Amino acid sequence: MSPNFKLQCHFILIFLTALRGESRYLELREAADYDPFLLFSANLKRELAGEQPYRRALRCLDMLSLQGQFTFTADRPQLHCAAFFIGEPEEFITIHYDQVSIDCQGGDFLKVFDGWILKGEKFPSSQDHPLPTAERYIDFCETGLSRRSIRSSQNVAMIFFRVREPGNGFTLTIKTDPNLFPCNVISQTPNGKFTLVVPHQHRNCSFSIIYPVVIKISDLTLGHVNGLQLKKSSAGCEGIGDFVELLGGTGLDPSKMIPLADLCYPFHGPAQMKVGCDNTVVRMVSSGKHINRVTFEYRQLEPYELENPNGNSIGEFCLSDL
Repeated sequence: MSPNFKLQCHFILIFLTALRGESRYLELREAADYDPFLLFSANLKRELAGEQPYRRALRCLDMLSLQGQFTFTADRPQLHCAAFFIGEPEEFITIHYDQVSIDCQGGDFLKVFDGWILKGEKFPSSQDHPLPTAERYIDFCETGLSRRSIRSSQNVAMIFFRVREPGNGFTLTIKTDPNLFPCNVISQTPNGKFTLVVPHQHRNCSFSIIYPVVIKISDLTLGHVNGLQLKKSSAGCEGIGDFVELLGGTGLDPSKMIPLADLCYPFHGPAQMKVGCDNTVVRMVSSGKHINRVTFEYRQLEPYELENPNGNSIGEFCLSDL
């Protein structure tokens, strides 16, 4: 990974609190320095299954992958705080205000953002999200408790907050709901399998994996004929209207990433590619005229694969940064 993006990820993930108490967090901390996504492991979630409802304090910089009730109480002026929420790919996230005690007139704020922002880069990108960027922010100081529950458009959401007065703060309940047709997703793990379906909708959908990975596309259903075209020109597949593109880069926003390959036509059978970038995105562009579907598997590249790229590999844009 490039140093900048790796630091961005660690900057957030290092503040993950214990999923089963502070001692468990400290045991995981060393392992998380090598692979921070261990803190999202399914095993830990299974361990918690019998312990709901889950409650704990919220930190000034935090990340959560579990449902539960979370309370932030300022012990001193906290001016630049954020909490990142992530669910499973097939889930929406609902943020519910249980209690809020902040001084909006004195400069405090509490804002929900529909998606994630890291170093000014957004996921989903402005091109892929159904709402304009300004409407993705919901400011408690403007809405109050008239908008007590806020649901995300995908499996990630976050809050920004400032609380100046010690003792002030808020309590949130985080819940998840099923999303039958997930569109924009950040994977919690560096390995997995997913089917992205866009049923007769004019929209763009991105699946983000924040690791260098091998991508194997096993099935692609669009509205036309067979073939795989590496991106050779500025036009690529864009004139067709329905296509899948593979993107790679060092940031979070798919619109700022490098287009690596276009899949213009449906096919059945494996198409595999190594992408040695910090972030790999499978992005489907749909005209709304067809039911489009792509199934793919992904796994994190091993260190020796990064050192010795060969075969069907896209690394010239990214591997020099590793």
